[in-house]
Order: sequence, then structure tokens, then C-alpha cells
Amino acid sequence: MTGSVPSRHHDIADHLRHQITTGSIKPGERLPSEAGLAARYSVSTVTLRRALAVLQGEGLVEKIHGKGNYVHHPRRKIMYVGGWGTLDPWTAAEPTLRITVRSTTVPASVHLTTLLKVPTGSPLAEYTCLSLEQGAPQGLARIYIPRDLAPAGFPDDDSVCQEAATRFAVLGPSPATIRETVCSRSPTPDEASALRIGNNMAVLAITRIATDATGRVVEAALLAFPGDRVDAVFTAHDVFNERPLQG
Repeated sequence: MTGSVPSRHHDIADHLRHQITTGSIKPGERLPSEAGLAARYSVSTVTLRRALAVLQGEGLVEKIHGKGNYVHHPRRKIMYVGGWGTLDPWTAAEPTLRITVRSTTVPASVHLTTLLKVPTGSPLAEYTCLSLEQGAPQGLARIYIPRDLAPAGFPDDDSVCQEAATRFAVLGPSPATIRETVCSRSPTPDEASALRIGNNMAVLAITRIATDATGRVVEAALLAFPGDRVDAVFTAHDVFNERPLQG
């Protein structure tokens, strides 16, 4: 490891990050011991661990108990197709991708009341879908459907939704419109725990609202993907407003 010696934990994190992203430190490579790095950077082990915590939160470094700190192997990104509200068929069909589905009934919170346009406390079917690749979480979906629209067999038979859940697709009745709001933000504590990421790593958050032809909201979905593990693709269509020329 070469270059000037940083003095603060952010500088140390920047220095190590540069070496990782440029390939000076290879994926899967074990970093020197914390005591060795602290001596190299002329800082305390407390400061050094703060620097490593930054990289761990970004998903660049993984600390394995009893072994040390290792550079993460880059993960294959999954793809979310906006407008269709689903993972792309190639991603969903990957044999290494596994989806776990849990279902239950919950009362509508204030936030869900706003999204689904139902009275507070109304019964909702909740599906929690977690995608994992080789045991590593790739995405989290929490899908809510008015209880009277829940698929037959809910909540005892998750198999009725398994195919759609594998694609993070709309689980309820076929909608007339899908509206998606996308933002990048810090994970909630529940998201950070489920996705096994640090609070410093941004997530791509998608709020998906599905509406039927009468204007009724048939589903609200809250999706969260670690920012370094997903590409989201949205296709825009030009709309031409043809009006007769005024003579």
C-alpha cells in the first residue's frame, strides 16, 4: 500500500477505498490486521476501526469474526423494470436467486391509509418478499393488498403468489395503471437489518401503486434495494398531441 499517510478516519477510508476500487487490493483479499493498519496510518485502533466501519457500511469490506477484514467480491446486479413493476425475467429466472415469502394480516397504518386510500385500521394482506442470491439479500418488497382482494388461500397458502413474488410483481388483481415513485435514501432500521447493510449505504426505494379501471387502489408496494446491487430501467414513450393546424 503506497501514497501519503492520512490522519483521520475519513481520510483513511478514502485511501483504502481508492486502493480497493482501483484494484490495488483485490476482491477477496484480506486486509492487514487492524493493529498493523493503525500503525501504518499512525492512528489509534479506535480511529482505524471507524474508518473500516465506513467501508463496511458501503459494502466494500466485510469483517469476518476471528479472521479479519476482507474486500468484498463485487456482486452481480439485479434489474428492476419500471413501468412493469417487476424484476426482469432473466433476473427472476436465475437459479441462484431465491425468494422467501411471508404473509400475514395487518391493520392499515396512517402511511398505508394514504397510499391505499382506505380507512385507518382496515385489514390488509401483507406479503414480505426477500430475494437472496447465494444467501446474500438482494432486495426487499413489502406488498399490501386490501383484505377483500387478497388471493384465494391467503394467508395459509403462499404458493398462489409464489410465481409473482419471484418477480416482485403485482400480486393482486391485474391493474389498469401502475405508478412508481423512486428515490435514493438511507435505509430504515428494518431494511438495514433485512438487507444486512450499514446505515451509511443508500438504498433505491420504490413506492409502487397499482390502480384498477375504476380508480380503486388494489395494491401498494414498498420496495428497497441496496444501491450497489440493482439497476432500475424505465422506458419513456413520446406522446404526440395532434391538433389540426389553424388556418
